[in-house]
Amino acid sequence: MNIKLVRPTIELKSKALEYRQEHFDNNELIINGSELFDKIDSYEDWLEKVNNNSKIETVDPNWVLTDTFFAIREDDSRIIGIIDLRHILNEFLKDFGNSGYSVRPSERKKGYATEMLKLLLKYAKETGLKELHLSVERDNIPSIKTILKNGGKMERSFEFEGKLADIYLIEL
Repeated sequence: MNIKLVRPTIELKSKALEYRQEHFDNNELIINGSELFDKIDSYEDWLEKVNNNSKIETVDPNWVLTDTFFAIREDDSRIIGIIDLRHILNEFLKDFGNSGYSVRPSERKKGYATEMLKLLLKYAKETGLKELHLSVERDNIPSIKTILKNGGKMERSFEFEGKLADIYLIEL
């Protein structure tokens, strides 16, 4: 795979908005792992929030230290996906895990999510994390396969908004 994880920048604004629009055009109003990129009106405001949440000195007191990355295909610089790493799990996040991710609809079923998670696991290990917990709804078979391919082991189940979901553990 020829993708790399890149922090969002102002220079990526038009590509990022196009990425988000593809989700919306496919009736996907939630973009997992995006730190609410699906809910913002201003890319600049979102970028400021993402940058602030990546530093312990400026992280939102209602959130946790989080690194957010675009997955960019190297040969054409297209944003393929988005993924985040939440360094700790607070009470709210205990059933959501350390990471969320999304792949743009037109690029799915090509192995990008698996590679994105692999790259994030390498980064997480470099930051000193020993394990990651990832949650996935039981009907999200592609994401379950992505987690399993990256060494995930089912840890426990829970119910969220009437749907069954599982937490997987990946040791680093």
